[in-house]
Amino acid sequence: MKANELRDLGVEELKAKVKELREENFKLRFQQGTRQLENTAGLQKVRRDIARVLTVITEKERKGA
Repeated sequence: MKANELRDLGVEELKAKVKELREENFKLRFQQGTRQLENTAGLQKVRRDIARVLTVITEKERKGA
């Protein structure tokens, strides 16, 4: 997911995306805890995507204020 793609979305859509990514992160962490996770790189990718979306949300909120 690219930051440019995220900038086209609205704040509410971005907040929904963060919620979705956090749920995915929970599922991956649960799989890792039960030793069922094969691709551990997915955890890092999801965390970075969450940070990227939160950064875009902050940019939009500061620009609007």
